[in-house]
Amino acid sequence: MKPSQKGLRRIINANRYSFRGLVAALRSEAAFRQECALLIIIIPTLLFVPSGLIAKLLLIITYGIVLITELLNSAIEAVVDRIGPDFHELSGKAKDIASAAVFISILLMLITWVSILFLAPS
Repeated sequence: MKPSQKGLRRIINANRYSFRGLVAALRSEAAFRQECALLIIIIPTLLFVPSGLIAKLLLIITYGIVLITELLNSAIEAVVDRIGPDFHELSGKAKDIASAAVFISILLMLITWVSILFLAPS
């Protein structure tokens, strides 16, 4: 984005770049595609969950956190891979930490889903 862009043009371009990022992730990241496919199944299923609006929003939000974390993980991996193919301890560490963030987001989602769907009173 050019530094001179302001106002509506800047917003339009920012949204275009975001959309390009989503398309790139869908095309090149298998984990992100799988998580999006599961989301397509989950959203309609939530209509039949006997929980209140807040509980359903928590289910969607925690799943959104997984998607966001997966996108950030993919971005970190792309930057590390861009630096070079040679192994470096810090490159491996960066990828492992980003992967750990995805793992924690999935754990958070699972704890929330299990708590709301199976442990919370209806």
